Amino acid sequence: MAVPKNALKKWEKVREFALGLPGAAEEFPWGESVAKVNKKVFVFLGVDDGRYPLGVTLKLKDESAHAHALTAPGAEPAGYGLGKAGWVRIPLDGRGAPAAELLCDWVEESYRAIAPKKLIGELDER
Repeated sequence: MAVPKNALKKWEKVREFALGLPGAAEEFPWGESVAKVNKKVFVFLGVDDGRYPLGVTLKLKDESAHAHALTAPGAEPAGYGLGKAGWVRIPLDGRGAPAAELLCDWVEESYRAIAPKKLIGELDER
């Protein structure tokens, strides 16, 4: 299955943004890309090889950001019980899919929910 170019560009921007945050690292549990801080996942990036539709899964504690994310076409609370803890899966392809800039804002929100205060302080100093 071919990966839509616009979705792939968004995915690459979001991945680059996530990995640029203080203390962030990429790991590949379950063969999928995740960005972690302090050994905790703050964004699930999935795979970019076309096996699954491109999307990101983020933790959004802020109620308005969480509600906004769920209005994206195809967005849904994350599986495996993660949805109850504020995790949202957001597809990157299709009409009305969020722009990379908005996705990066949500990645930062997810990072801030999980990162230690010291690293959030570093981010705030940028």
